[in-house]
Amino acid sequence: MPEHAPAPIVIGHRGASGHRPEHTLEAYQLAIEQGADFIEPDLVATRDGVLVARHENEISGTTDVAAHPEFAERRTSKRVDGVETTGWFTEDFTLAELKTLRARERIPAIRPGNADYDGQFRIATFAEVIDLVRHAERAGRRVGLYVETKHPTYFASEGQHLDGSPIGVDLGAALVAELVRAGFTDPARVYIQSFELSNLIGLRQRVMPAAGVDFPLVQLFDELASARPYDLIFHSRRGDDLETIYPGLARQLPTGLGADTGYASLAAPAVLAWARRTYARGIGPWKADLLPRRAAPGEATGEAAQRATRQTGAVHPMLADAHRAGLLVHPYTLRAEEAFLGEDVNGERQSVVDEAVQLFELGVDGAFFDQPDLGVLARDVWQQGRASR
Repeated sequence: MPEHAPAPIVIGHRGASGHRPEHTLEAYQLAIEQGADFIEPDLVATRDGVLVARHENEISGTTDVAAHPEFAERRTSKRVDGVETTGWFTEDFTLAELKTLRARERIPAIRPGNADYDGQFRIATFAEVIDLVRHAERAGRRVGLYVETKHPTYFASEGQHLDGSPIGVDLGAALVAELVRAGFTDPARVYIQSFELSNLIGLRQRVMPAAGVDFPLVQLFDELASARPYDLIFHSRRGDDLETIYPGLARQLPTGLGADTGYASLAAPAVLAWARRTYARGIGPWKADLLPRRAAPGEATGEAAQRATRQTGAVHPMLADAHRAGLLVHPYTLRAEEAFLGEDVNGERQSVVDEAVQLFELGVDGAFFDQPDLGVLARDVWQQGRASR
């Protein structure tokens, strides 16, 4: 990181989701108390169009909805972003109905301490998250919101309610309207991110100018090896005019633009420069794409084998290419549990603090942490190391 650059930001991923069930007000509050610079609510919509904080619209894995007999008939199967999914979906519940549910830990086998809080916390609305940040500000903690729109093409153009009626919710427009309504419009305190492109372009070209705001937008990158943005798949297969939706993008891609265009193609220097010109202020890559890994030598099997990965020593050029294009780089997600850690290039086991310090040393502008307290600690360690040189 250049000497003049500010310290990297610590983003509380789904709140302090390594300490409390994710996307609850309690998880966000703890992230604020632990020193996070931003908290990250993922947003989906209810039947009555209210934005709520959930990582996906199917809620059986993170709430007790399956234990509510009054909602048993709402269990259904839907195709979300091309994947057949069975369960209960936020768009089939009013906010009042969702408020009768209680949050549960997503990965109780890995986070049994979080599971101790099962049944205690409610689903939070985006408005409540904004209020929480405002309350923290009055108490002397100035924290920002790093908001993600989840499944934006599904909610706007493809998804249906249980009765077959279209959902038709523009998540980006709805979240901007909520921020404007709350007067939370300081661009230094808001990022909006998405794994899709078209909703971010729409925010930049239409929604934000109409609302009189200008928030920085961040293009998330799913796994480079195989993943593709769902909006590109949807619009290509529907026969939409891709030049109108993604102006100028096709000219940056030697193989053209279509349903087969993956994130690897979008990480090319010319495309990153196009994204900066067109809509984006930053990118959010997966940490394992920035620092590639391979299987570590040894005889490990089962779960141990999954953890036994070693860095190759390479750094993906998208980090330098993004910075050259004027883009910020905020990788995800750093987690403290053994199941999510691996070895450095020398075969030494890394802690999440080690991992974060390495990324900070490489020049990332911030990172997402499930344990924001350890993100703050890592930043302190990194800054102390720089000061002692």
